[in-house]
Amino acid sequence: MTQAFTDITAILQDYFDALYFCDTEILQRVFHPKAIYATADETPMLYRTMAEYVPVVAARQSPASRGESRRDHIDAIDLAGENTAVARLRCSIGQRDFVDFLTLVRTEGQWRIIAKVFQIIERQG
Repeated sequence: MTQAFTDITAILQDYFDALYFCDTEILQRVFHPKAIYATADETPMLYRTMAEYVPVVAARQSPASRGESRRDHIDAIDLAGENTAVARLRCSIGQRDFVDFLTLVRTEGQWRIIAKVFQIIERQG
């Protein structure tokens, strides 16, 4: 396993923790400050900057506080080179499952998420 793969996997685990615990400190550490957050599953298409996204997570009741089981998984990590990668992840919050496509960049020696584009899948029951 390459060092890049190991480092990216660690960032993705932190990403899952940030969402599960609604920890905005971790969230801001894993996302690049200029990252985008988007889904076409909202009308109009939902697009947020990090300045808009972080307060949304801060205002949520965390899945951890509701006693939800963790349902997060890394499906794939594709390294495009020394400084660019794409990851496909799955996670759940409440009655929604998400498929996340995260683009990561390595700047100043650190991997960070620069874009999150995701699909929402409503769970029944």
